[in-house]
Amino acid sequence: MVRDGWVMVIPLGALAAGCLAVGYLAPGYLAPGVVWTVAAAVFAAIALFIGFFFRDPARRVPPGEGLVISGGDGRVVAVEELGEDSFIGGPATQISVFLSIVNVHVNRIPISGVVKLRQRIEGRFRLAFKDEASGDNAQLVLGIEGDKGRVLIKQIVGFVARRIVCNVHEGDQVRIGDRFGLIRFGSRIDVVVPAGTEIRVKNGDRVRGGETILGVLK
Repeated sequence: MVRDGWVMVIPLGALAAGCLAVGYLAPGYLAPGVVWTVAAAVFAAIALFIGFFFRDPARRVPPGEGLVISGGDGRVVAVEELGEDSFIGGPATQISVFLSIVNVHVNRIPISGVVKLRQRIEGRFRLAFKDEASGDNAQLVLGIEGDKGRVLIKQIVGFVARRIVCNVHEGDQVRIGDRFGLIRFGSRIDVVVPAGTEIRVKNGDRVRGGETILGVLK
């Protein structure tokens, strides 16, 4: 589990244990024991859910030249051609992945290279699986330059998700599959690749961050 999960799970676990202790040591004085038991169960259930949400399983990066891998777990909701992209330097293809509340939300680097762009864009909080979320929602954009070309990855908030965590900065050297951040409680990851990239996924496909090949740079 990532650190963002522990900072919430530990206090909730402590509250659950405290409620059980009060119910056992002082039954009937502050409230019936069943009340403290129910309160402990609620805190424990919330802690378990948060621990599940912030899980961080190991992933095996596939071998190969020019691979672009998924930045997160979820379902492909769009594969679309874009016009001139200022960072890519020409026509591009955008692959959008919707991360539901039950998916792993640790985000991973799609290609090895150097971070040339890090930009936070303020915006709205539309449902993340909607097409307009890519352009309208608040997001953090990373541009990475690798040996085979440039790739963008966008961390996009959703209706519930409101906090983006990104642990890399301009000038950082990154490796394909590296963990670099997360978005709390439902989100969207867009990966933008140059036109001519061999796309390996389609709408509706399920992908895994750090493992699934989205495309191959030419």
